Amino acid sequence: MQTRMQSLIEATVNIGVGFAVSVVLWQLLAHYYGYHMPIVRNLQITTIFTVVSLLRSYSLRRVFNWVHTRK
Repeated sequence: MQTRMQSLIEATVNIGVGFAVSVVLWQLLAHYYGYHMPIVRNLQITTIFTVVSLLRSYSLRRVFNWVHTRK
């Protein structure tokens, strides 16, 4: 079982890596499909999705830990 802090650290590292991958991937895909988005706008949008993803990941991890400890 993970502590809350361990869950938060794991979710944060996971989401941080995902953030970096998303920023780079979007820049590549946007160029490929002919879209131009300034990097600042890309970072803003990616940050919103990242925060939501972090909250989702942490919450689900805590729920699964709670279910696991009830058995």
